[in-house]
Amino acid sequence: MSALTHLSSAGEAHMVDVSNKAETKRVAKAQGAVVMAPETLRLALVGEAKKGDVFGVARIAGIMAAKRTHELIPLCHPLPLSQIGVEMEALTAVSVACLTIYDMLKAVDRGMRIEDVGLVEKSGGASGDWRRDQAR
Repeated sequence: MSALTHLSSAGEAHMVDVSNKAETKRVAKAQGAVVMAPETLRLALVGEAKKGDVFGVARIAGIMAAKRTHELIPLCHPLPLSQIGVEMEALTAVSVACLTIYDMLKAVDRGMRIEDVGLVEKSGGASGDWRRDQAR
């Protein structure tokens, strides 16, 4: 495991200087699950949720969250995105999409759970390629 780059030698948090980093194409995939009652899922799938198109709104929320990741995660650099990509943006998108699904369905199922949010794979960048199924 490599050293933490966001800490100074005195242990203080600071932004990492990325001004000399080469521009590279990076892609990341993340996943998450919202566990709910079968009837709740049926309402969402057939479009009968009172708040509207659950999955369409969650998709938009995820995209919006990815674009604002640098505003939400401390010391995270803003990145130009052609699609949702890099690790933190992908993880933020999945998390907010899951929260949106919960929000849109909570009136009928407050027992829903958000589970298994995590990085599935990434490619590019200085750290190279990584896949969850090859880790550990």
